[in-house]
Amino acid sequence: MTTTHSEALFERAQKVIPGGVNSPVRSFRQVGGTPLFFKKGYGAYVVDVDDNVYVDYVNSWGTAILGHCHPAVVKAIQDMATQAISFGAPTEWEVMLAEQVCTRHPGIETLRCVNSGTEATMTAIRLARGVTSRDLIIKFQGGYHGHHDSLLLQAGSGALGLGKPSSAGIPEKVVQDTINLAFNDLVSLTEAFEQYGDRIAAVIVEPIAANMNLVLGTPAFLSGIIHLCKQYGALSIFDEVITGFRVHYAGAQGLYGLQPDLTTFGKIIGGGLPVGAIGGKASHMAHLSPLGPVYQAGTLSGNPLAMAAGLAQLSLLTPDAYERLSKTTYAFVHEFETLSKEYGIPMVFNQCTGLFGFYFTEQPQVTSFAEVMACDHARFRRFFHALCNKGVYFAPSACEAGFISMAHGAHEFELTLEAIRKIFQTGW
Repeated sequence: MTTTHSEALFERAQKVIPGGVNSPVRSFRQVGGTPLFFKKGYGAYVVDVDDNVYVDYVNSWGTAILGHCHPAVVKAIQDMATQAISFGAPTEWEVMLAEQVCTRHPGIETLRCVNSGTEATMTAIRLARGVTSRDLIIKFQGGYHGHHDSLLLQAGSGALGLGKPSSAGIPEKVVQDTINLAFNDLVSLTEAFEQYGDRIAAVIVEPIAANMNLVLGTPAFLSGIIHLCKQYGALSIFDEVITGFRVHYAGAQGLYGLQPDLTTFGKIIGGGLPVGAIGGKASHMAHLSPLGPVYQAGTLSGNPLAMAAGLAQLSLLTPDAYERLSKTTYAFVHEFETLSKEYGIPMVFNQCTGLFGFYFTEQPQVTSFAEVMACDHARFRRFFHALCNKGVYFAPSACEAGFISMAHGAHEFELTLEAIRKIFQTGW
């Protein structure tokens, strides 16, 4: 496999784009080497600028749940582009998308569209503070909720005011109202509420954390969040930017049978175009402008192209489709795990519907950020590059989940598992 054109493009890119990429994980800094530049996607495959073809397990970070360039989504975009790109004014299509989301989620009565997952979680935090007239926010180690200031917090002791910004340009005082606790640790969360309950505005959580590879929230932990928020008058926020419509007809909350106060969405509801949304109970959402005092606005929010693509994609995401995706993902992960045992490679696997994660570790399970960081990331880096050389593309980071689309089938899994077998045989 040659990557001459990717290397040349990366050299050009570094002269005009910071780091040569427009999002850090694309830089390959976590795995080493030169990032691949892609030019085409179809079904379960992507093609780079050197014409190398890969079975794709990134799928635009979950957006392409139907596979790349699904005909229905492409047609919706093409048809809409002949009518409208953006008005900066209301359209029927944004009403239709909101109706779709509200119909699927019993706990969501109204929805506000925005332009990204980061914008959605930023709005959710502002809204929660506006509703409760409180300042403190609780998040969890390893959870990623976008790059806005108050949630870019390093894993710390969990004590109020002891967190440190995980990015330059964020004053420490900005994160002093953010409490950072261990994921899946209900005891620590209970203690935080006991100490600061009358000051906590919200708890935000990825119910299935897909930014520390893949770690599922336990039912007790997630239901405990909702219970404690209700008990102390705070709002529960489920960040479903990745899991929304990825793991269930009604997202992770449908899978767990829970109803948080607010939910954030992204990725899938725009069919691959930039989009985000925040939804919840009408009484909470009414605090947003123009009805209430919590300001939020966006010229491209609810733009026709994203709404058309999202509606086309959601129309195909039926309960039966999720059931099929769950079965195929389970079968693939089971075979992957079987190979690891056959060749004596110590690994842990997690999966949920079309999401999966794997870790090189001697640990019996991986359920927290600390356990994720204790895994063998160097071995993952070698594995990643070995797979690329055999035509299989996983996320270029040991802390990102894998995504299976509805376009993946027996042939793609056979190619992938054969590549894994050959790598395991070499003792790489």
